[in-house]
Amino acid sequence: MAEHEKESRSIFQTGTDADLPAGFSNGYDKYVNFREIAGGGNGVLFACDDTVLGRRVAIKMLHPDQDNFDRERRRLLREARITSQLQHPNTVPVYELGRSDDGRLYFSMKKIEGEDLFRILVRIARGDQQTKREYSLDRLLGVLVQASNALAYAHARGVIHRDVKPENILVGQFGESYLMDWGVAKVWGMANDEIDETPTADLYERLTITGKRPGTPLYMSPEQIAPNALVDERSDIFSMGVVLYELLAQREPFRGRNVEETFDNIRTHNPPPPSRVAQHMAVPALLDEVCLKAIEKKPGDRYQTMMLMVNEIREFRERAMLGNSG
Repeated sequence: MAEHEKESRSIFQTGTDADLPAGFSNGYDKYVNFREIAGGGNGVLFACDDTVLGRRVAIKMLHPDQDNFDRERRRLLREARITSQLQHPNTVPVYELGRSDDGRLYFSMKKIEGEDLFRILVRIARGDQQTKREYSLDRLLGVLVQASNALAYAHARGVIHRDVKPENILVGQFGESYLMDWGVAKVWGMANDEIDETPTADLYERLTITGKRPGTPLYMSPEQIAPNALVDERSDIFSMGVVLYELLAQREPFRGRNVEETFDNIRTHNPPPPSRVAQHMAVPALLDEVCLKAIEKKPGDRYQTMMLMVNEIREFRERAMLGNSG
């Protein structure tokens, strides 16, 4: 492939973080009937009606008290532009980027009817029989493969997600899955000293508050918590391996009693194979191998591309299908 062809397919930070021109407007008043559907962190997600095209859409914007912070605006702009440029079946279509009537940045996108993978896994762990019937091992692996396909596509475009976790995998009502939330992604042209934008500032609070889901820290790779370490696509592979482990074992492999213990586990602890932990099903040996290879401590010992991991999961599913048909 010629170098200019390769570059034309890549996404660069210089094209994702630039602010909108002063006074920019694109008809925000066409959106009506707002209903908040998700909040948390520094952003809020609404469902609303687009009266011009006659469809229900989702709109994401910053909380009013965060809109004046350059870092948060850059994250929102980056998420909107990266998501819009990653035109893949397993990323959400972005419709528009603009400012609201009161000047707040927003972007609109397809409204997905569904739920995130974490909620599904929680119900399975609690023994919900209907969820267990709906989400067999094969279907759960299919969800993971779809999200991994989106990752592989992003990696080919020069984008590293850096926040892969079950909460960021959205499962639609008709078998489709989406990898969400590209706000802390690293793209070509981003200096390594910006790696600290991965959301770690509130880890102590999130890991220690009773009843709170800590989220991100449990899926971070060893290099993400090491100072000045290079973070590349193999970090996303590690995080997806942790998701696979949780899917198989119904527990995260590195959870500690506090943030220090969690990070120490990520750096030094080698968890047992999922088959030795899972109590709800017999985990096949091949999936043990895939999972443990993905979460190797050294990036060079993991799968070197997302598709290598995906292909091994596909091979397992094909073998299982042949076995069932026999």
